[in-house]
Amino acid sequence: MGRRRFSGLEVTLMVMFSLVSVAAIALIILFFTGEGGFVKDESTEAFIPQCPNIPLAERVDCFPDAGASKLRCEERGCCWGPLDERNVPWCFFPTNHGYTVESTEQPNPYVMNARLKRMASPSLFGADIPELSFHAEMQTNNRLHFKISDAQNKRFEVPHEHISSLTSEPSSPISNTLEMTSKPFGLVVRRKENNKVLFDTTMAPLVFADQYLQISAKLPSHNIYGLGEHVHKQFRHDTSWRTWPIFTRDAFPNGGTHNLYGHYPFFLCLEDGSGKSFGVFLMNSNAMEVTLQPAPAVTYRTIGGVLDFYILFGDTPEQVVQEFVELIGRPVIPPYWSLGFQLSRWNYGSMKEVKDTVERNRAVGIPYDIQYTDIDYMEEKKDFTYDKVNFKDLPQFADYLHEKGQRYILILDPAVATSKRVGGAPYESLDRGNVKKAWITEPDGETPLLGEVWPGETVFPDYTSQACIDWWVDEYDRFSKEIKHDALWIDMNEVASFVKGSNKGCADNKLNYPPYTPKILDEVMYSKTLCMDAKQAWGDHYDVHSLYGYSMVLATEKALQRVFGGNRTLMLTRSSFPGVGKYSGHWLGDNAANWNDIKWAIPGMLEFGLFGVPYIGADICGFFDDTSEELCRRWMQVGAFYPFSRNHNAEGYKPQDPAVFGANSTLLESSIHYLTIRYTLLPYLYTLFYKAHTTGETVVRPVMHEFFSDSNTWTVDRQFLWGKHLLITPVLDPGKDSVWSYIPDAVWYNYETMERVADRKKYIDMYVPADKLGLHLRGGAILPTQRPDVTTTYSRRHPMGLIVALDDNNQAAGELFWDDGDTRDTVKTGNHIHYDFSVTAGVLTMQVTHAGYKDPNNLIFENITVLGVLGEPVSVTITSIRKNEATRVPKANINYDAVKKVMFLTGLPMIVGESYKVSWEVQLIEYQRFDCYPEENTDESKCKARGCIWQPTDLERVPWCFYPEDYGYIVTKATETSSGMTVDINRNNKYRSNGLPGSPDINTLRVEIRYHKSDMLQFKIWDPNTERYEVPVPLAVPATPETDETKRLYKVQLTNNPFGIQVIRKSTGTKIWDSSVPGFTFSDLFIQVSTRLSSEYVYGFGETEHPTYRHNLNYHTWGMFSKDQPPGYKMNCYGVHPFYMGLENTADAHGVLLLNSNAMDVTFQPTPSITYRTLGGILDFYMVLGPTPEMVVQEYTALIGRPVLPAYWSLGFQLCRYGYNNDQEIADLYEGMKAAAIPYDVQYADIDYMERQLDFVLDSQFQGLPALVDKMRADSMRFIFILDPAISGNETVGTYPAFERGVAQDVFIKWPKAISTDIVWGKVWPDFPNVMVNESLDWDTQVKLYRAYAAFPDFFRNTTAAWWLQEIKDFYGKVKFDGLWIDMNEPASFVHGTVGEICLGNPLLENPPYMPPLESKHRGLNHKTLCMNSEQILSDGKRVLHYDVHNLYGWSHTKPTYDALLQVTGKRGAVVTRSTYPSSGKWAGHWLGDNFSSWDQLFKSIIGMMEFSLFGISYTGADICGFFNDADYEMCLRWMQLGAFYPFSRNHNGKGWRRQDPVAWDDKFATVSRDVLNIRYSLLPYLYTLMFEAHTTGSTVVRPLLHEFVNEITTWNIHKQFLWGPALLITPALDPGVISVDGYVPNTRWYDYYTAKEVGVRGKMVSMNTPLDHINLHVRGGYILPWQKPENTTFYSRKNPLGLIVALSDNGTAQGSLFWDDGEGIDTVKLEKYLLTTITAKENSLSNVVDYNGIDAADRVNLGVVKVWGAGGVQIKNASISYSGTDVPLVPRHNLDTQELILDTTSVSVRMDQPFIIKWSTT
Repeated sequence: MGRRRFSGLEVTLMVMFSLVSVAAIALIILFFTGEGGFVKDESTEAFIPQCPNIPLAERVDCFPDAGASKLRCEERGCCWGPLDERNVPWCFFPTNHGYTVESTEQPNPYVMNARLKRMASPSLFGADIPELSFHAEMQTNNRLHFKISDAQNKRFEVPHEHISSLTSEPSSPISNTLEMTSKPFGLVVRRKENNKVLFDTTMAPLVFADQYLQISAKLPSHNIYGLGEHVHKQFRHDTSWRTWPIFTRDAFPNGGTHNLYGHYPFFLCLEDGSGKSFGVFLMNSNAMEVTLQPAPAVTYRTIGGVLDFYILFGDTPEQVVQEFVELIGRPVIPPYWSLGFQLSRWNYGSMKEVKDTVERNRAVGIPYDIQYTDIDYMEEKKDFTYDKVNFKDLPQFADYLHEKGQRYILILDPAVATSKRVGGAPYESLDRGNVKKAWITEPDGETPLLGEVWPGETVFPDYTSQACIDWWVDEYDRFSKEIKHDALWIDMNEVASFVKGSNKGCADNKLNYPPYTPKILDEVMYSKTLCMDAKQAWGDHYDVHSLYGYSMVLATEKALQRVFGGNRTLMLTRSSFPGVGKYSGHWLGDNAANWNDIKWAIPGMLEFGLFGVPYIGADICGFFDDTSEELCRRWMQVGAFYPFSRNHNAEGYKPQDPAVFGANSTLLESSIHYLTIRYTLLPYLYTLFYKAHTTGETVVRPVMHEFFSDSNTWTVDRQFLWGKHLLITPVLDPGKDSVWSYIPDAVWYNYETMERVADRKKYIDMYVPADKLGLHLRGGAILPTQRPDVTTTYSRRHPMGLIVALDDNNQAAGELFWDDGDTRDTVKTGNHIHYDFSVTAGVLTMQVTHAGYKDPNNLIFENITVLGVLGEPVSVTITSIRKNEATRVPKANINYDAVKKVMFLTGLPMIVGESYKVSWEVQLIEYQRFDCYPEENTDESKCKARGCIWQPTDLERVPWCFYPEDYGYIVTKATETSSGMTVDINRNNKYRSNGLPGSPDINTLRVEIRYHKSDMLQFKIWDPNTERYEVPVPLAVPATPETDETKRLYKVQLTNNPFGIQVIRKSTGTKIWDSSVPGFTFSDLFIQVSTRLSSEYVYGFGETEHPTYRHNLNYHTWGMFSKDQPPGYKMNCYGVHPFYMGLENTADAHGVLLLNSNAMDVTFQPTPSITYRTLGGILDFYMVLGPTPEMVVQEYTALIGRPVLPAYWSLGFQLCRYGYNNDQEIADLYEGMKAAAIPYDVQYADIDYMERQLDFVLDSQFQGLPALVDKMRADSMRFIFILDPAISGNETVGTYPAFERGVAQDVFIKWPKAISTDIVWGKVWPDFPNVMVNESLDWDTQVKLYRAYAAFPDFFRNTTAAWWLQEIKDFYGKVKFDGLWIDMNEPASFVHGTVGEICLGNPLLENPPYMPPLESKHRGLNHKTLCMNSEQILSDGKRVLHYDVHNLYGWSHTKPTYDALLQVTGKRGAVVTRSTYPSSGKWAGHWLGDNFSSWDQLFKSIIGMMEFSLFGISYTGADICGFFNDADYEMCLRWMQLGAFYPFSRNHNGKGWRRQDPVAWDDKFATVSRDVLNIRYSLLPYLYTLMFEAHTTGSTVVRPLLHEFVNEITTWNIHKQFLWGPALLITPALDPGVISVDGYVPNTRWYDYYTAKEVGVRGKMVSMNTPLDHINLHVRGGYILPWQKPENTTFYSRKNPLGLIVALSDNGTAQGSLFWDDGEGIDTVKLEKYLLTTITAKENSLSNVVDYNGIDAADRVNLGVVKVWGAGGVQIKNASISYSGTDVPLVPRHNLDTQELILDTTSVSVRMDQPFIIKWSTT
């Protein structure tokens, strides 16, 4: 019987039945068990997403695919919140998605393991994995590894060749770095040093499905760099919701956001200006995308593999790169010749055209090492063949190039044609590959997958297969024997195919069509590549696609080793993955000839530096399109500094090699010029590659890596560095001959002219004509060089040299790595030379650290060029270390350019491979001279009589008489302990005495250096044998010194001869004090010490009127001696403050106090240096180290005492004049001010209220004053009286108790008993009794005829303080007052010394042998004050001479006055004093003295206030509108505007001048005054809080811009603008007739105070409109300012609700604080009777946190109107306030134009001493 045959239909039906049955069974199983390995989607009915108010910036997209809707979003269990902007996710994750931690284990302190379980929730794309394994390990101190994978099933993981070889070396417990949260699972990665959160995944849930993995993390900063490969138009990423796909792709780098050739899921994040940075590497090769959002945060979405993260920690960005390349493999050192210039093009067409190109470029003499051929050399574009017609001579081409020292590189693509060769000959490479089964296959694992590339239909080698690797190595070996060449270029290895997937298409399955496709180009996985289900040895192409180039590189490296053996050769790949830099370089792909691509090449190179591929460059002049001459010229200029420097263009476009432009073309000449520079510097570039290979340093380096503390550099990406030292600034735009470029904060030299650049830390418009680019050498560099030639073959035979560029400290350093340039592994084998170079103190050390190679060319160092040598070298000596012999360099071989300050040494004989020292002596530089004869009328004989050098000079102000270098003292004994040093020093008796009569030198001195704190030290120098006067001002010095050297910010060194102290900031190496200079003198009446300064930026010293805030160091001397002297140039004024702040070139700051109260001066000179000269006492220096300017003041006030907290009312506006005729004038003024409704709190009475200017006695014309004062005080006004110290002694007995009680209590200053027992009488304001003063007489006659004898209380004495208290108390009984103004306390006298002007005692004290340049110095020290021989008695009973304590008189007067005021009034009040000394600010404020009504006094008042901020006196201001002379209308009006922002805001003028109060002019003046004072009064809560912060932390109130923006060097010179605290910028009009003013807007967000709009300008000077009724005010983003509605006095304004100005930062955040108390209670801070809150805005909310609440109920204040600035352009519709469990809706008023949101909470009656939260939203 025959076999039954089924029909075709039957067979089909049976098959279908079988398939349906299998499917049904599977579905039944799945119904009961769930899908194997995957979790079922949970029912959405039971799932309720938890959707708190997540800030917009922190929303994480739950619907990254298209088609989001409310319904589809909720089906995923996510939150739906639509907006009117599409970039913010509308569908975002709730807080109850993700995984929970089910169990944890920690097998050792460095490892953490956990099991994770998926939380019940809907799925995004299905197949979620229910159970995950988490493993984390602290692999090294700087590397954290964690991996999240499927707990049950193995998934694809990247088989990284290098990472798999690493071993762990942990040293820090993982708990210091990683914290895990359990429900939901999340990770928090912290920097262990400061606990700062760096990578926080708790912001969004983990998603881990079979083909969709997502994790998000908040980051600490927007400074994010890396991720690739793409075209990033800027180096720093934009975090405004930018998504970057990562999946290798053959695509054009045309500026889109699409994925390109390489796969780099690595980024670096710079945390802040400290430089601390970290890197994040996700080792995953699947298609992915990375989203950056404003939180800032990062979200990864990858569609396969595992989450395998490495977090790399560094103290600098550069260190992070080093950590990354240590992980993935450090870069290869390319062969030396590969650093030469290279030419290529696609389709030369023939060998003849290639040779023509070579010959024409040889003919013009351009440096040129390498010639390429692209695929056109091949036979029909087939690998391992050549065109035997058009390229018949190709086998000889390499030899042709080698004859001239050139090299040949050819290209190979991976795809292998399936067709026969020409004439039907077999394609043997294909055939052998077929036999080896070398190809990627279809899913069946057998059939080669066919695609199409250049040769037509192709197969694709599977480089992950060993069989394929063997085939590839063999074919390459065969081909290399046929076509000789020097290196290999591999292309099209993404892998690229010209058909989608295969010539059959791709199957419909989950690999080719995954449930989610990242936003890759074309959004089809297999577009322009292979099907994802293709098979390779490592796995599915789906998983390993992005590893294709990487695997090809690994295989090619084996092929190169086979062919080239011990020679290094070169590989260049287009597709890459982390780790390829270990073997290969990369070019930036198929760019085009346009101005965008020349720009974008720089961020591309910088990124590949991060990725560990330093051999990088772009196709110079562009690959596609015809280039222009200008574009190609500019590209050749910058391309000369690409590490990989190749000019390459495409088929069909005109040639663009340099020679084709013509022998005399600017392009060619410019190209030769810069390539010649490149070849000169190749030893430096080669050394950089050595550093990359051995340490991981970058070669092409972002400016930010070197200058991370300068925020300006964070976005610099149109310039780049070679290593640390060479700055390249190209022209990247058409038609330009200048570039807006940044000069970082260092010394820089123009490489071509060798001139030092004047600018630093600023943007400049750099002139770069057609044939130039910017090229600058950094001070501190030593660059090895070599005489260039047309190829490296020839240049390597030439002598070498060094370029030395000295830095600020005249130091430099560098390295050289040298080998044969071609042999493999010379570092490993030791077959190389390594040098360390350094320059210190005029000695260049050339130290060989390794000598394992002998160059066959017998190279020598022939030339050394030293930039920045300040004087002509007298001699130069070379010392051979090996021979230990020194040789003088002949004069003929030394050249010096005195203009450019450059030394050229030529014809040197130093052998490369040996160590040398080269030293040079420089002629004494004029600016290094220290004046030996500061007195006038010097001459040569006087000079030499002091043992000094006389040498005239043409330089202006440079001293002709100066000290020899070893003049001073010599160390005889030094003892160091952990807490300091004790040093004995003796005068160098080689030199004569100082020559000052009556002031013998003290030959033996003791020096004590004490390390008080980590940021403070003291050095004190005194006579150990004879007691000398020391300043009795107590300072807050810690009882225990800082003995831990590691904690100190400084180190101290001594120099022996001459003795000097050097204080060095350890973090930067900057010497901030260096007194190792000649001239130190210590004699009885003259002490002098000089020190070099760390920079030219010095601020402080007073009290003297300075024309600029920053000192001019061009030989200016400033005297300091307290004196009744109106402010004037070089006039010593009322106070003495021997304190300065130095700003170092690194933007660090320090402060120095000389605690000495004798008459003194300081001289600045351009060295830069300062010389102190003082007339007595000892040297007692205190130094604080900052490092910020604001910290300097905080540390200084911690030492001398924090500023007083004045009464709240004293911040109100104040009026005074000298010359009120009677009390009615004051009453009329008061009524006028009330009628004009001008805010006004305080009225003064000057000495005219006194009877004959007698303290404590009312004049007959002011008998109504007590009643007037009572009335004004009842109206909430306050009153302040003046008191002078001098007490009349000519009153009838019984009529003037103040004097009589003073005599009885012996409070007045007298002569020393050995001289006389009499009072030292002076004359001041008090008149004789019963005289009629004729004011028409000259001043001296009036003093003689009318002024009474006056006695001066000695306020040092305790009895004097008690007497003063009693007098004030009695006066208060007559007339009430709220504050006291003390004047004339320098002390001032109208006679010189004493009545009769004959001072008893030692005449040298009155006219010392050296007189500082004081006002009227020819009259002696007693001019307008007491005799210096007068005696005072300290509180401990010690007797001192006024000579020593004169400058302390005002200081001694202040505390007794302050104490008396508090005791008498029972309130805090305010004291204002004229004479001050360090620590006066503890008790009083200060006004800037008897100024003049002139325009210059406006800006000088700003300088004065900023200086007194340094001095620790916050409550300061100038007499508004001027004291002397008639005020001008416009000037007075502008001064009222400025003065409204003085902390001490008082309009005060002198007797006889016209009235200048606000109601003395016209209605407009009154209106403008009222308006600006209303602003002041509105902001008084902010000002009062600043005063509190000054009182408690020492921060400044009036603040120089440089204190907040020290990294913006422009601020270092600003003195016509100032800040209130950190947040209010005041830019006044200071000149007549102006309607605009130029002001600097620092580089942050600012709002116009008047409009609430963001100004939109940053980091630049702008012209601000300033009509007569306007002062420019700006509020800084990120800050919150408390305010109140103004009233006529603070009594009423304080009753109003408290508003808040919330000025949001770029991140939508802001913070501020409020201090509040009763405004006048004594010691409310100490007694804790105050309120302090912190107010924070973030994420569309505002919270008030009460830090301390001790305020009385009567003083509570309610919240009023909140103004949020920068609230956005989306309408805010809802707002509420929550407090005490109550949630109250608010009505938002949102101006979309200004983006101001106003929320009025007045009706809610919430108090500021209650915590509250205000929220607002757009929904």
